[in-house]
Amino acid sequence: MTRMTVNNQAIEYRLPPDTPLLWALRDASNLTGTKYGCDTGECGACTVDVDGKAVRACRLSIAAAEGSFVTTIEGLSRERTHPVQLAFLAENVVQCGFCIPGIVMTAAALLKANPDPDEETIRRTITNLCRCGIYPRLVEAILRAARATRGDETIPAGARPDIDLEDAARVVPALRPPEPKRR
Repeated sequence: MTRMTVNNQAIEYRLPPDTPLLWALRDASNLTGTKYGCDTGECGACTVDVDGKAVRACRLSIAAAEGSFVTTIEGLSRERTHPVQLAFLAENVVQCGFCIPGIVMTAAALLKANPDPDEETIRRTITNLCRCGIYPRLVEAILRAARATRGDETIPAGARPDIDLEDAARVVPALRPPEPKRR
């Protein structure tokens, strides 16, 4: 049995020790924000924070993660208030969204280690693949998140400043399609 702390909760996995951390997180812990992409560590969709470092979860066995502190996208901030999450929303980085959890986790680990990265450092560190081509907005979002992390900027919460999230949606009675006309 393998033990580690996942999103600040002690977990004991009763899985074979060579099970990739990705599958332990997704299947055993139901933390599906960590995405399965290439299974070779190249795409970065499965990136999580392990002891403060961005790690490709598809390439790390649970045995190798024994005793580690693991943070997934779900554990970063459920309220989406982490500076990287806020900056991604503010800069409209997200397109299809599949790669975003891994990129957010890589960026968060970068800012934890270096709260003032330059563009070159960001481009060198964020090796995650995105088929939508978000890279120009991605760099600006990470620079903005860095400013927020240092306290040089405040990023307002919410997808857009003209939307009041408290009153943006409400539950209403279900709509029914019209009855078909009978002949």
